[in-house]
Amino acid sequence: MRKRIAYPSLTGIALALLLSSSCQNTSTNGSGDPPTKDSIGQNKVNEDSLLTNIQQQTFQYFWEGAEPTSGLARERIHMDGVYPENDRNVVTIGGSGFGLMGMIVAMERGFITADQGTQKLNHIMDYLAKIERFRGAWAHWYDGELGTAKPFSEKDNGGDIVETAFLAQGLITVREYLKDKSDAAKVVAQKADKLWKEIDWNHYTNGQNVLYWHWSPKFNFQQNHPIKGYDECLITYVLAASSPSHPIAPSVYHEGWARSGGIKSNAKKYDIPLVLKHNAKEGEVGPLFWEHYSYLGLSPKGLKDQYADYWEATRNHVKINLAYAQQNPKGYKGYGVDKGWGWTASYSIKGYDAHHPDNDPGVISPTAALSSMPYSPHESIQFAQYLNRQLGPKVWGKYGYYDAYSETANWFPQRYLAIDQGPIIVMIENYRTGKIWDLFMQAPEIQQGLKKLGFTSPYLK
Repeated sequence: MRKRIAYPSLTGIALALLLSSSCQNTSTNGSGDPPTKDSIGQNKVNEDSLLTNIQQQTFQYFWEGAEPTSGLARERIHMDGVYPENDRNVVTIGGSGFGLMGMIVAMERGFITADQGTQKLNHIMDYLAKIERFRGAWAHWYDGELGTAKPFSEKDNGGDIVETAFLAQGLITVREYLKDKSDAAKVVAQKADKLWKEIDWNHYTNGQNVLYWHWSPKFNFQQNHPIKGYDECLITYVLAASSPSHPIAPSVYHEGWARSGGIKSNAKKYDIPLVLKHNAKEGEVGPLFWEHYSYLGLSPKGLKDQYADYWEATRNHVKINLAYAQQNPKGYKGYGVDKGWGWTASYSIKGYDAHHPDNDPGVISPTAALSSMPYSPHESIQFAQYLNRQLGPKVWGKYGYYDAYSETANWFPQRYLAIDQGPIIVMIENYRTGKIWDLFMQAPEIQQGLKKLGFTSPYLK
């Protein structure tokens, strides 16, 4: 049986209900009797089947659903074929990075053969090498058919170092996975290595002790978006410090991302420490994707520096979401630690929104709970079981669970986003085997870069 995470003290009826629910779901075989060896074994089989099915179906977004010319992940897939922005063939660089790691999971679990995966990855590497880059970095979006950068906004028509980081995390993981396999696989590993080493991270400091999100040949650094913590961007600094060819100095991390120590927080929500100061209103937390994107490869288990224990920080963010779900202050339908929970950026009733406990219109995004599985395995699995049991085809389709839903509003759009589907595959695998964490964390540059920034981790040799 999986041990669920320990909760800080909650008060009154909420705590009683939480403990009651926990006992009912982890201590019996459904008859009220203590679990037997057979029932525990059957639960494990059922869990494995459930998780494999979720991973396999979700992977199809990046396989069958990929944009055919590039092989990369489409930014979005709408099952009704209606694209108001005429962006059906727009591909996402960050989401494609998540898809690269998902490809490894697919090969490991036999969803595709090693040859199929290697051929697809080779095609993707060649495409990434020939499209326009900006000092080695990629743009946020590309027209998959034409290979041209698609502006994200007026002055963001060049390199996006954060999206590039999400891709580079995938490139390094692919290299580590393929480097000792077949001759064809080794060629792909070499191509991935070359792409990663061509990224000029230091250029994106603009000579300052901070990284800037965007640079454009036309607008230079006019977008003026310094990357400071805490949000989803920790991996950008880790990779920039780890680069063997264009590294940043440690001072860029400490003064920029960590705000010379200002990133630390003593705030609490539901009596749960935030640990890190989120880029939100004082005492609030951001959307849960902040605990997913950087940690697809970078393992937060035992990861510490002078500012935080990252395993505590990531899990506490999830615990705050669970406490909010239990309290359900607005009385939304289908909320609870054993029902619907988890708030992140996704499609929303009025468009696209970055949901969190203080910005909740009654919308649940399945990726929030499912991609939190390493932090809250029991509650994440219960969430999937609730969706299957209670909502079924309303929330499940060709590429896994749809991006978002609202039971309160009876809103069930059949839409997907790459950046929400990708983490589901990878983080479920990190819960099950730790495979993607192991691959990324073994990379020599990452080992060196983490030490350079003052991190400690059980993965460091």
